[in-house]
Amino acid sequence: MHSAVLLIEFGSIILGLGLLGRFAGRFRLSPIPLYLLAGLAFGEGGLLPLGASEEFVATGAEIGVILLLLMLGLEYTASDLVSNLKTHYPSGLVDCALNALPGAAVALLLGWGPVAAVVLAGVTWISSSGVIAKVLGDLGRVGNRETPVILSVLVLEDLAMAVYLPIVTALVAGVGLLAGSVTLAIALGAAGLVLFLAVRYGRLISRFVSSDDPEKLLLVVLGLTILVAGVAQQLQVSAAVGAFLVGIALSGEVAEGAHTLLSPLRDLFAAVFFVFFGLHTDPSSIPPVLLPALGLAVVTALTKIATGYWAARRAGISVKGRWRAGGALVARGEFSIVIAGLAVSAGIEPSLGPLATAYVLILVVVGPLTARYTEPVAMWWSRRREHRDLPETTPRTTEAEAPVAD
Repeated sequence: MHSAVLLIEFGSIILGLGLLGRFAGRFRLSPIPLYLLAGLAFGEGGLLPLGASEEFVATGAEIGVILLLLMLGLEYTASDLVSNLKTHYPSGLVDCALNALPGAAVALLLGWGPVAAVVLAGVTWISSSGVIAKVLGDLGRVGNRETPVILSVLVLEDLAMAVYLPIVTALVAGVGLLAGSVTLAIALGAAGLVLFLAVRYGRLISRFVSSDDPEKLLLVVLGLTILVAGVAQQLQVSAAVGAFLVGIALSGEVAEGAHTLLSPLRDLFAAVFFVFFGLHTDPSSIPPVLLPALGLAVVTALTKIATGYWAARRAGISVKGRWRAGGALVARGEFSIVIAGLAVSAGIEPSLGPLATAYVLILVVVGPLTARYTEPVAMWWSRRREHRDLPETTPRTTEAEAPVAD
């Protein structure tokens, strides 16, 4: 009986996602906001809570994030990654300063203390690689000139999580300096090892994975990715970082073949991830913290746009590309929820969880919209200012100056 209910619920979710995706496609919009709203409607405190399929959806959501980051990694080689990191690390520093400080400031102003300030700083700092990857694909911008800049900022953030998450875990758990240092050293060592293997032995890894049979290629790539992601997470490194580095390690025909085979799976499980996020958000917990969350969302949306614009200008991208880069970085998502969850489970601050949830929900809905409309709105505003500032070329004729008819 339980399995029948599971199949009915999960089948209904997949069917509903397909219909929502078709509806969004008619208006050339990203379906992500609709997926999230559907999750809210059928989650805790929603219209019709689902129960039987919750665990299955949670696993699918985790696979969705892994596949999104794997597909991002397949777009670039290991040498591209190292080059981008060397070139764009100042953008990562600007990103941290502009977007982490507002979160820390709000926590301190609310009287939550320094540990909560560190946690909320991470919530507002890290963009959602999963959401942004999906949006770039939906808008057909993966090959745009500004996309490597966007990915460089995201990669710097994801790699920073390898340092940040162990620190936050130690802070919220109240462990000693020695235990926290050991956790951090393991995380850094694991991330560095995977990156070294990707850069040094990427060709050998691609040769090992390569196969003329699509079925075998799919199984090996998918299995390797999930295995590395699981090991990375076990070592306190983000599973998303591990999946991204696997994608970086694969190159040439293997990367092209894997991209083609995995695209449908990515779209399926990514949609499940966004629904899962909505399912675990209780709508009744949002109103009490909506005002501070909205204010923080507005401020950090603007700072993310400024971050992307600055990073793209530094890379020599055109003005339109700068605005597109800024708008694409606005969305927050999976990392922000993970960070807030650490504090909530440790009982750091009861209001931090609902605030982070409302904040992420606002920006994960607004993010696809800013990615699409920031550049056209900025160009419209620029043309309007130029038109307003232009001097009059033909002087107006007054009644006193008008010629008098004979």
